[in-house]
Amino acid sequence: MTNKFKIINDPVHGFINLPHEIIFDVIEHPYFQRLRRISQTGLLNLIFPGATHTRFHHALGAMHLMFTALETLKLKGITISKEEEKSAMLAILLHDIGHGPFSHALENMLMDDWHHEKLSLLLMNKMNEQFGGELSMALEMFQGKYHRKFFNQLISSQLDVDRLDYLRRDSFFSGVSEGNINTQRIISMMNVSDEELVIDAKGIYSIENYLTARMFMYWQVYYHKTSALAEHLLVKILKRAKELVSEGKELPASENLKYFLHRNHFEKATGEDIQRFTELDDNDVIQAMKFWTTNEDFVLSYLCKCVIQRNLPKTIISSKPFEPDFIKEKITKTNEKFHIENGAELVDEISRSLLPYNSEKQPIYLLQKNGLKITLENSENQILSSSISQMNTKYILSFPREI
Repeated sequence: MTNKFKIINDPVHGFINLPHEIIFDVIEHPYFQRLRRISQTGLLNLIFPGATHTRFHHALGAMHLMFTALETLKLKGITISKEEEKSAMLAILLHDIGHGPFSHALENMLMDDWHHEKLSLLLMNKMNEQFGGELSMALEMFQGKYHRKFFNQLISSQLDVDRLDYLRRDSFFSGVSEGNINTQRIISMMNVSDEELVIDAKGIYSIENYLTARMFMYWQVYYHKTSALAEHLLVKILKRAKELVSEGKELPASENLKYFLHRNHFEKATGEDIQRFTELDDNDVIQAMKFWTTNEDFVLSYLCKCVIQRNLPKTIISSKPFEPDFIKEKITKTNEKFHIENGAELVDEISRSLLPYNSEKQPIYLLQKNGLKITLENSENQILSSSISQMNTKYILSFPREI
């Protein structure tokens, strides 16, 4: 008999325990093992060399924080059954199971508008069949259908264990200290009121620190101009490859990637679609880009060389959109430099927007000593919450370095 109560050594949280046998079985499943080959942060390692961690790391870390959060709530008198604990841990463990190669960057390129959460749900349902219905409650929690709302809020909200893990983990591996939040302090302040997740009022500054840390991580790491560009290039490469294939051109690639390059219209995913998707990972895309660096199509070849050789286009950043004439000038110079007519394919204006705290959608509630709840931004003790409720947008123009 296999001992399934394993202990995993995690560089961010230390030792992670697996308190239920089904968790070990789910981790061993091929769908979950694939996450070892899916980058957590896409091409971020081109900018921050240490950011090579995977979705596998993150899922385990989020599960550990879920267990810690539930233990905290139990100590505060919240009744949580063993079945609920197991299901909440399974739901967060599998929340990213539907991510494709390079995660968000290629999300809509391979299977139209099949968002990773839609794919996660589909794969969780398939796994539930294989495990004889043991994931049924986890599925309810994941979809927000479970009658105790706080379980879904711990999985997906403005203050969930998913965000708590990826901020701390991405900060650790990228070396950007601004995201190094105190997860233990935040979790220790969690509470439940009327079956909804709340924060003890005295934890307000820890929450504000968490929100600002997330904002800094977005602008400094995730939306870093070169990071945003690298992600954009990946999307353009796959888009260009699909265009060439639709014109009848033959492109070398793994069988599973070829399948998605040729396939369009995924209104209803077939069994083969799902099977092939679960066999795709970052390696398929990297291998293809290496092949395509020598392709006769200039645009595809140029874009692939940019990524594989890390010879990325030049970028300039602005707080407002670039003038059309300025963009047109860059396109003209690109056409002249490379003797091509489709220089517009190599000049791009990218925008990135961030709302650090959305006071309208799932606001964070503080639980006061008198038992009443107030929203974070309405607390008389708040310092930053009202000022980080504004949308901010930055614009990035990229163009070939050669011009």
